[in-house]
Amino acid sequence: MYKRLVPGFGVSEGRMGRFLVACMSLGFLLLVAAGIAAAWSTDQNERHTRDVNHTYEVELSIGRARIAIEQSETARRGYLITDDPIYLTTYRAAIAELPRAINRIATLTADNPRQQANVAALRGQTAALAEQRERTIVLAGQGNRTAAVAQFEAETSARRMRTVRALADRMVAEEQRLLAIRDAAQQSSVRLFYVTLGLAGLLLALVALVTLVTVLRYTRELATSRDALRDFADTLENQVEERTADLSRANEEIQRFAYIVSHDLRSPLVNVMGFTAELEAATGAITELIDRAEEKAPEIVSEDARLAAREDLPEAIRFIRTSTQKMDRLINAILKLSRQGRRVISSEPLDLATLVDGIGASLTQQMEQRGTTLTVERPLPDLVSDRVAVEQIFSNLIENAVKYLDPKRPGRIVVRGKRTGKRIRYEIEDNGRGIAPADHARVFDLFRRSGTQDQPGEGIGLAHVRALAYRLGGVIDVTSELGRGATFHLTLPATYAEPKTDTRGR
Repeated sequence: MYKRLVPGFGVSEGRMGRFLVACMSLGFLLLVAAGIAAAWSTDQNERHTRDVNHTYEVELSIGRARIAIEQSETARRGYLITDDPIYLTTYRAAIAELPRAINRIATLTADNPRQQANVAALRGQTAALAEQRERTIVLAGQGNRTAAVAQFEAETSARRMRTVRALADRMVAEEQRLLAIRDAAQQSSVRLFYVTLGLAGLLLALVALVTLVTVLRYTRELATSRDALRDFADTLENQVEERTADLSRANEEIQRFAYIVSHDLRSPLVNVMGFTAELEAATGAITELIDRAEEKAPEIVSEDARLAAREDLPEAIRFIRTSTQKMDRLINAILKLSRQGRRVISSEPLDLATLVDGIGASLTQQMEQRGTTLTVERPLPDLVSDRVAVEQIFSNLIENAVKYLDPKRPGRIVVRGKRTGKRIRYEIEDNGRGIAPADHARVFDLFRRSGTQDQPGEGIGLAHVRALAYRLGGVIDVTSELGRGATFHLTLPATYAEPKTDTRGR
């Protein structure tokens, strides 16, 4: 109903849902992209931190090697000048530390060919320097201090020391060069991260803004539609009362018309039935006359006269009598419907489960013959309405279900109900023959029947049910499929209210 009241609402609602899902998906993808960028930037920072720490560790190892070299040279000179053993001890400790420091440098720079070449050169220079120092130490230890000092003064250790210092400076410069490259890469990755984060944030803000604007617009449209629906609901009750009054008046007119028509039809029908009886009596006399004529003067009786008296006239009279009897039953059915429409409705509380159980008990013999079970799904909602009308409605529907069951399988009839607001929806379901879709609406028309006509009836049962349902302020329809059974849906007000009398004088 709401979608019908607001044109295009269903389409807008579906489009709105798809748009919001698209926005949420885009926002999620942007968040994922920002998360990936953050993870990548964090990994780059961690890698840069490791590289920086590695550079500092290499520089520290180079510094330790330089200290060992300088300390050993200073200790040797002190020993040669003073002959103090403590200098010799210091010299030996520094010489012992130097290979470990150089090996540490070699291990840390194993992935750098330049540094490996520098380490190899440093090993050669320190080895040659250590050899020269050892000779002077040996001479001094033998007491030949003059020769030791003379050799010290003549050696090229000063040049080698400058070479060693230059190598150490070059190794430190190489690490600084690598650190500068890594710093630049780190800055670039940080800038890329912030650019990515900024773009993601901008797009997120844009998506949020578009979503917010769309939702606000949709909310305004929804509020407008809700207001329109509320206005419609405010007038709906009056419209229903007006339509009910119109329907009641039209129903009364139809009932009066049906009563008048059926009454007027009965008079000529009675005449036809009377004259048919006279024709039947006259036929007997004519037949007797033909019989006597055949006995006394058979030549005067023609074959056509004999057939007309003995076959044609009796057969025609039987057809006329059968048609008039059928017409009489139809007129009685119309009169019955007319009387039901004029009957005063009397509301009272009804126990529907007990009422249906009573109907089932009255049909026990028929259901046993057909192997049928009637199930009432409890609790079955009760209502306040006219007992006679409600009982006739359920009796007709259940009897029809029993009548039109499929003989190929055991019959099953289920009655259930559910209350929705001020109305109750009952369902009478069976597993019988079913009704073709084209006949779903026509089965409620007067004198209309569906399917194979192998059961007695005039086609007024469901028309009577619909008329009673309308009279009680309800509706009835059917869902069915051939060979799969049928389900009749009966909706009635939980409490019957007499329609207000139309006072507009129309």
